[in-house]
Amino acid sequence: MSVTASRHGGQILVDQLELLGVRRVFSVPGESFLAALDGLHDAEIENIVCRQEGGAAMMAEAYGKMTGQPGVAFVTRGPGATNASAGVHVAMQDSTPMVLFVGQIRAEDRDREAFQEVDYRAMFGSIAKWVTEVDHTDRLPEYIARAFNVATSGRPGPVVLALPEDMLSAQADVADGRGPIVELAPRLNGVARDTLNWLSHFERALVVVGGPHWTAEAAQDLSAFAERQGLPVALGFRRQDYLDNRHPCYAGDLNVGVNPKLAQRMRDADALLVIGSRLGDIETQGYSLVDPKDPHCAIAHVHADPNEHGRVYHPDIAITANAVAFTRALADLPACGTDWSDWTRAARADYDDWKTPHETPGDVKLEQVIAWLSDNLPAESILTNGAGNYAAFLHRYFVYKQHGTQLAPTSGSMGYGIPAAISASLHHPDRTVVCLAGDGCFQMTCNELSTAAQHGATPIVVVVNNGRYGTIRMHQEKHYPGRVSGTMLANPDFAALARAYGGHGETVTKTEDFAAAFARAQDSGTLAVIELQVSEDALSTTLTLSGLASS
Repeated sequence: MSVTASRHGGQILVDQLELLGVRRVFSVPGESFLAALDGLHDAEIENIVCRQEGGAAMMAEAYGKMTGQPGVAFVTRGPGATNASAGVHVAMQDSTPMVLFVGQIRAEDRDREAFQEVDYRAMFGSIAKWVTEVDHTDRLPEYIARAFNVATSGRPGPVVLALPEDMLSAQADVADGRGPIVELAPRLNGVARDTLNWLSHFERALVVVGGPHWTAEAAQDLSAFAERQGLPVALGFRRQDYLDNRHPCYAGDLNVGVNPKLAQRMRDADALLVIGSRLGDIETQGYSLVDPKDPHCAIAHVHADPNEHGRVYHPDIAITANAVAFTRALADLPACGTDWSDWTRAARADYDDWKTPHETPGDVKLEQVIAWLSDNLPAESILTNGAGNYAAFLHRYFVYKQHGTQLAPTSGSMGYGIPAAISASLHHPDRTVVCLAGDGCFQMTCNELSTAAQHGATPIVVVVNNGRYGTIRMHQEKHYPGRVSGTMLANPDFAALARAYGGHGETVTKTEDFAAAFARAQDSGTLAVIELQVSEDALSTTLTLSGLASS
């Protein structure tokens, strides 16, 4: 370790981030961490200045998804931290590595309810892997190194470090810590062989893949394993880019609006090989497809965190392993000899039928817009979205062709799409980045278009405008028919809003006009918003308002 001259805490912190390989952070400035901002002044770390802390945290979370390294955000105390909690929650439920630095009151004022004082251990305790407060300047390298290790080890997740402003401004003569920890994957050949041998005794086996840690190489390994064994593969919620969707063994994804035939296939399976996924609420449709109290099938569960085994489901086989390493071992195995070909062909046929567009009412048909994007975007294009019924069209009709092309919150957080698209555009300036957003979802974080303009991000945002919180209206019609309450929206001119931010804006009122509008958005070379004025009658990929009202 190298010993440096006396530095203030903000400089020590930034020097440690550089040592750990951080090249970009996301922030909303605050007086509580002025010393850290001073440390960033001469650093080779790009500071993306955001408009609201929720957007900053979501951009950092998206960075963690893309790189596998902790996304880093800086926010100020009190209101700044509470705003940022939305992104921390996404990182926790999505198992994304992230480190959030929160400015804090002076240590000497603690417990006086000083200006914007918050107990961050209490506030973030249930939505972060680890939360602590750094009281001693000379321990910053220790705490930061531990934060990065906790964020990336086992099941990844968010870490929150509170930084008292007097600790950051104080001087200390302390050695820098070490660089990133290098983890070597264990040899799993024998475990993978035994697992496949166990699986070979079942007639209706289904592979379910999700969770964190995935890579392009892992996608290739999964492809090779599935093809060699002839096994159907279902992907977890918003993990659709873990396997080329054109693969003959791809059976679809276990999302909120799951293909009913895939749901039934999961009920009919006599064995599940679950790799990486927690097999959570969404994948099991509220734990109804597989009953935790009495599973109808045998389960082999591969997860990096041993605490996941038996937490909800009691697996027949529990394997503590990184999903990428385990899939690599599976890819090396010869065919086991069990013939699952009919079962797998039927699963694929169900998926092909499901992605055939189902016509919705109105002059702009979202199913055709998504099909056009799927057919015409380059394979490496990145698609982002937040939450809402509009996203079901993307999940159902877009065919993901390679890893690293989907950024979406498994936590179902609205407003995620725009920050994620900005982060993706900054990280991959050579790729087309498209955000799909509902009118409600868009307006939760549309102020970050100013961040995009300032830092040169060029996402294309497709806003689906039906003048309402569509998902909630759908549930309202199901449970309280004819009693509309709190779900209507009065919207601005979204195209004009884009132009106000210095971007390109267009409004599309007919499906056939979308392709040309998208081409103009691409040619603009700046951020762009394309507003789709869709029918108020279209609630989802299969449901209409008029249909629900008459039922």
